[in-house]
Amino acid sequence: MSAAPDAAKPVRKFHFISGLPRAGSTLLAAILKQNPRFRAGMTSPLADIMGVVIAEASSKNDFSFAVSDDQRVSLLRGLVENFYAGPAGAEVTFDTSRLWCSRMQLLDMLFPQAKVIACVRQLPWVLDSMERLVRRQPVGVSKVFRFDTNTTVYSRIEALTDPRGMVGFSFQAIKDAFYGQYAPDHLLLLTYESLVRDPVAAVRAVYQFIGEPWFEHDFDDVEYNANEFDARVGMPGLHTVRTKVEAVERKPILPREIFNRFANESFWLDPKNNVGNVPVV
Repeated sequence: MSAAPDAAKPVRKFHFISGLPRAGSTLLAAILKQNPRFRAGMTSPLADIMGVVIAEASSKNDFSFAVSDDQRVSLLRGLVENFYAGPAGAEVTFDTSRLWCSRMQLLDMLFPQAKVIACVRQLPWVLDSMERLVRRQPVGVSKVFRFDTNTTVYSRIEALTDPRGMVGFSFQAIKDAFYGQYAPDHLLLLTYESLVRDPVAAVRAVYQFIGEPWFEHDFDDVEYNANEFDARVGMPGLHTVRTKVEAVERKPILPREIFNRFANESFWLDPKNNVGNVPVV
């Protein structure tokens, strides 16, 4: 006689964190994981693995004719569910990747109730923060710049903002999601400025967006680092979070011409651009 299903077992929910680098995605994950019902962390390999599966199930593979669209959906949904299976599972899981904003339609197909929180920050300050990390390590070289030792601040900014660069791709992906058909119901833009200046209000907005009951977070004792990963890419401190969530005022180190070049790129700040009424916090 088979055992009756466990009616008390909670249904796992999946949400996704995306956005610009150096814009608070790791900080947000570090805050959310204080909630024992939540699981969150820095960028995972899940989105990249999913991309490989999509490619191998496409016409790139000579046997793709044997894979139906329903099978593709089942494969990809199962990939997410099984990636987070096991004793470490939680009721609500947040996966982080800059790729998610470019895959809104796919996420809507796999998990129609899922939400995407895109962390954004004024672009010159994103680039300024990246440059600060580079200058902390004068005897090292970063994978971000393909281990090229012959760079200047100008060539580094060009590499970062290239459409396939670390900042350029994520910026275009956010615009793709922001202006796309799935944005109004599935996308929240969380500004770094709001998160560090008023973390309680910012995180409350996230909870409201995902429809979860509020949890009292400790914004004075937030912990997160990924020292091994940061060392591998040659950029120590990339995912290190300060203990206290607060705004830190400082002067830019970028040349004025570079800083000013990107000063007006924060499209989310202009209400006229928000034709889909995407929530921006």
